[in-house]
Amino acid sequence: MSARDARLIFLSAVEAVRPKQFMPQYMKVEFGRLILGDCSFNLADTKDIYIVAVGKAAAAMAQEAEMILGELISDGITITKYGHALPLKYCRCLEAGHPLPDGNSLLAAKTLLKFVEGKKPDDIIIVLISGGASSLIADGPPGSSLDDLQALNQILLNIGANIQEINTIRKHLSSIKGGQLVRHASPARIVSLILSDVPGDDPAVIASGPTSPDPTTFGDAWNILEKYKVKNRLAPGLTNWLERGFAGEIPETLKPGDRLFRNTRNFIVGCNRQALDAAALEAKKLGYQVELSPFMMQGAASVLARELVELSGKFECEGPACILFGGETTVTIRGNGRGGRSQEFALAAFCALQKKNISKDRFPVILAAGTDGTDGNTDATGAIIDYETLENTQRLKLNPSSYLQNNDSYTFFKKAGGLLVTGPTQTNVMDIVIILLPGRDRN
Repeated sequence: MSARDARLIFLSAVEAVRPKQFMPQYMKVEFGRLILGDCSFNLADTKDIYIVAVGKAAAAMAQEAEMILGELISDGITITKYGHALPLKYCRCLEAGHPLPDGNSLLAAKTLLKFVEGKKPDDIIIVLISGGASSLIADGPPGSSLDDLQALNQILLNIGANIQEINTIRKHLSSIKGGQLVRHASPARIVSLILSDVPGDDPAVIASGPTSPDPTTFGDAWNILEKYKVKNRLAPGLTNWLERGFAGEIPETLKPGDRLFRNTRNFIVGCNRQALDAAALEAKKLGYQVELSPFMMQGAASVLARELVELSGKFECEGPACILFGGETTVTIRGNGRGGRSQEFALAAFCALQKKNISKDRFPVILAAGTDGTDGNTDATGAIIDYETLENTQRLKLNPSSYLQNNDSYTFFKKAGGLLVTGPTQTNVMDIVIILLPGRDRN
């Protein structure tokens, strides 16, 4: 049982959901036909094939599409996070801001709309979607500014709202999100291959659902702002737009059953569960008894960490055990430190363990990390804690609780050790928590 084992299990999970693993299953050219998911198109009846790739895994997904389709691609555009671009032959690549949109995010949105408009009924647009696109493609209502959108996103990130709530608001301040990209691309045929980074794998939530029917309303967006008591903190232009939408003065996002979706199909091609299954297989190879949690992690990272520490403390097994969890937690920002939800989870778990006076041979190993390679505003994707973390904390006379209160998990692990740094992974299926436990104490 070691931090090294935890890393190997995590990296196996990430490898299983890289685009090279799943794209060939959902995109094929056979006997003069283009196969996308369960859709089949006669190439003789197709004029042009276009690629639109958006999100943290966009470049890798586009790269795989280029390998499969080659010269069949007429043109393509890829929009991804800074540092995530890859060499592409048929698709031009734009990089933009995440988790906060920037000027390039606004440019990306305008470029995307210009790219999809004017397409014909015998054209096919293949949309490759992964998490992060909500920020990478930023647009707002008339009169709104980049500062307005950045402030909105920062507020939503700081209050601990979940991704469903955040994207409900984003969709109702956009002309692209909430299925509205379909309006611009019609009458072309659209097939979206979607890598899920949200609990439940709902296409309407992932990347704010640019090609998916949106069941949420302006009323839902308004209620979320009231729930968190932040509607008065938004820029007046944004608040006014949502008020007018709530009053029925502005058209809604595209809803299920809208005729514009008659030529649109959406397929989930990768998800957190696939990563967990691969992690479980690797853990078994390393000699662990594996327990894969059936529930998806949601809620405050620090609260959930304490709960899982208590739960794992009651777990009994004959030999070493590996408990796996997947999902996406939230963090309410109260301090001014650096970190992300996975690092905060690891630090909260460590604080809980520190109080238990656990011996070295019984101390668990806990890894919490994002599968995308980044966690919050840091270069780490997560952190690992073990008995060495406790020894370093005591030697350096660190107070982990003070770091937790200041949302400064990155600085703590920078000093105590345990930061997990992978760089961009070119995938994104939420977060993974790995808990390694010793076998039953026979004393």
